[in-house]
Amino acid sequence: MRIGDLAAEAGVTVKAVRYYESQGLLKPRREANGYRAYSAEDVIVVREVKALLSLGLTAEQTYPFIECLRAGNDRADVCPASLTAYRARIAEVDRRIAELTELRIKLADLLTDAENWRTRR
Repeated sequence: MRIGDLAAEAGVTVKAVRYYESQGLLKPRREANGYRAYSAEDVIVVREVKALLSLGLTAEQTYPFIECLRAGNDRADVCPASLTAYRARIAEVDRRIAELTELRIKLADLLTDAENWRTRR
């Protein structure tokens, strides 16, 4: 299948497919005329990458999942490296939640202080 067909079937843009390829996530074969040829497995890979990116993983962080699929697994997240990637992303989210919680507390304190100052005037 050609790049436009792959993009349509996977629900992404042609630009996204090219990006995934530039990141080494897709390795299409070349036809005699030089066109890229993609397989049904590539559709699965692109869908998986799209889903993982929507969870905030970077293209690089999707490698273990893609390798898991290429190893013949039905799911991309059953391999030890995939589980490690999940854990790392959860840790990143936890750190960000802590940062945002601290920021919220500071902002709320500033708001309370400003409101109290205003009413004392």
